[in-house]
Amino acid sequence: MKGEEWYQADEVAQEYDVKRFSRGGRLIDRREKRAVLDALNPLDDRTVLEIACGTGRFTVMLAERGADIVGLDISSAMMAEGRKKARAAGVADRIEFIRGDAARLPFPDDHFDTVFAMRFFHLADTPAKFLAEMCRVSKRQVFFDTFNDRSTRILYNWLLPMGSRLYGHEEVKRLIDGAGLTLTDANHDFVLPYGFYRKIPNRLAGAFRSADTAIGDTPLGDHVASVSYWNAHV
Repeated sequence: MKGEEWYQADEVAQEYDVKRFSRGGRLIDRREKRAVLDALNPLDDRTVLEIACGTGRFTVMLAERGADIVGLDISSAMMAEGRKKARAAGVADRIEFIRGDAARLPFPDDHFDTVFAMRFFHLADTPAKFLAEMCRVSKRQVFFDTFNDRSTRILYNWLLPMGSRLYGHEEVKRLIDGAGLTLTDANHDFVLPYGFYRKIPNRLAGAFRSADTAIGDTPLGDHVASVSYWNAHV
């Protein structure tokens, strides 16, 4: 996986949310959480596995809404931040954090109702293998996001510390089909890339987001969106 050593550093985990989800990044945080909720609802008593749960942004949110959730990550430092959030939210008893490898999930077949991963596939060196594992342990649903190759993200992708794998829509559809999944729904968003929003004050983010959404609603929008959310069923 790209950036594996960097991702596990204590200082990276401690600063992860602040660097990505302060300033205009708050808007990204809200949109990603909405995408996850829209795809996974209803959550009451649903068994969920989150791949690359990181600092528990989604893990804690879903536990608060009734999910019985396991968060898996390779970074103990990231999960330590997630456990703090779970305790603060009063949902530590609904979450199990496990250190593990997403390419070799430590669960039997058909173990969870839903398996999802956010901000993971851009780091995946063998995406087909990871997606096949997600499919194997899910009995109902697989949900994930990708960063897209025909988008403004390419303007700064090479500057990132470990780069990002960018995907074409047809490539992702082939991966889904190859894993034995059926695509239920796909949503494409953010003509302006995440990196742009993180650099601007939160008070300006809404205005830029309105323009972003207006472009996204045109016939061109799906083709230039920087992020895609993929919802598939087993």
